[in-house]
Amino acid sequence: MRKILLGLGLFVALFLSACTSNEKDTLRVATNANFPPYEYIENGDYAGIDIEIAKQIAKELNLKLDIQNMPFDSIIAAVASNKADIGISGFTVTDERKKSINFSDSYAKSKQAIIVKDDSSIKKVDDLYGDNAYRVGVQLSTTGAIYFGDDIENKKTKATLHEYHNGADAVAALIAGKIDCVIIDEQPAKSFVASNRGLEILATEYVEEEYAIIVSKEKEELLKKINSIISKLKSDGTIDAIQKKYIK
Repeated sequence: MRKILLGLGLFVALFLSACTSNEKDTLRVATNANFPPYEYIENGDYAGIDIEIAKQIAKELNLKLDIQNMPFDSIIAAVASNKADIGISGFTVTDERKKSINFSDSYAKSKQAIIVKDDSSIKKVDDLYGDNAYRVGVQLSTTGAIYFGDDIENKKTKATLHEYHNGADAVAALIAGKIDCVIIDEQPAKSFVASNRGLEILATEYVEEEYAIIVSKEKEELLKKINSIISKLKSDGTIDAIQKKYIK
């Protein structure tokens, strides 16, 4: 029995050691791969601007890359609890999010856009703040949800908020007539409109913002390294080249 227990103990020790070693050799990246052109799945592989930036960061850190695809609203918790090392999924810097995690330096700028059907009575952003109780679709936990949710709470609009797990589901609801518009980041908005007939983007954007990578508050050294890499990738033109590859 003692030999069995000793053998079992040695197996567990070796297993835990291997897991720890694998974690040290790997950059675990949390993302929501349903956000083109930043992250999506194409022919069974992960693709997009954020994915390529993550690959560059892993390369600079001399680490293997482990992409962990999960719901957007689970990413901050995964990073904060050390289930992932970083999160990259079109994250906008907000004070509320800073309470849970740290942000890297910005690597891209974006705008919140509004998608409507081409025969919609919504012609400009201000129409959402009029007398009509429009049904506004957003992706769960995104800045579009946060900003417009605040406007509803502060009684600036009569519209109602409808949250979906990803942008594709929100757009599908718009096409089906379940909602009247979708607030989402500009580049994904362009991708969804390009692949779905009868949709258009309002000429005026909802809000401007910047993207950054999220890192656990316990990993300040990793954050410093990532900021240094972002600076390098900006100065040598790598990030610009990646963006031009996906944004025409």
